[in-house]
Amino acid sequence: MHSSLPKPFARTYSAFLFDMDGTVLNSIAAAERVWGAWALRHGLDPVTFLPTMHGKRGIDTISQLGLPGVDPAREAAGILQGEIDDVEGVVPIAGAVEFLLSLPADRWAIVTSSPIELAKRRIAAAGIPQPRIMVTAEDVTAGKPDPQGYLLGARKLGFSAADCLVFEDVPAGILAGEAAGADVMVVTATHTHAVDTAHATITAYEEIKALVGQGSLSLARTRE
Repeated sequence: MHSSLPKPFARTYSAFLFDMDGTVLNSIAAAERVWGAWALRHGLDPVTFLPTMHGKRGIDTISQLGLPGVDPAREAAGILQGEIDDVEGVVPIAGAVEFLLSLPADRWAIVTSSPIELAKRRIAAAGIPQPRIMVTAEDVTAGKPDPQGYLLGARKLGFSAADCLVFEDVPAGILAGEAAGADVMVVTATHTHAVDTAHATITAYEEIKALVGQGSLSLARTRE
């Protein structure tokens, strides 16, 4: 491929690693209903707080607030149950289902900050193909922006993260992909403001197609 193309379109990869929320499915409405109610109970301004909780493990989000008298593990468990119970409006990112189905099943994984039960619930609600390999909150000791998840996802597929392309939507996940040594494609489908990033971006998966080679994956734009 021509070297002047953005990096994800200029090389081949062994596998693709996908974040879940905001990257292959949109769960913002459900997540913000649950987290917004929690924020109000704890005297937080939802307008200020909600943009800070996407893309990270719930326990990490709560711990970083340093709220007096709050047990992050207990609060995170309550929020998790609320999110499992509420999947109304969880939908796939445009074109994501078709794009994932076009990939060999052993060449992609989901790496999410969500716990496994919630991840399975949202994947089913959105109609996303169930991945063979999924890394969830329980599989790591440090969540994004730590690279543990992406390093583990690549390893479970049998590859180096440096040979993988990460699809992400939020800063914590982008930093995790970078720290893992992977290339990053930023998905902006759920962004309300322009994203400031040096990485290539897509707003929907209809903009790209996967080219499946002999033991390799690459990307091409479907339109300029």
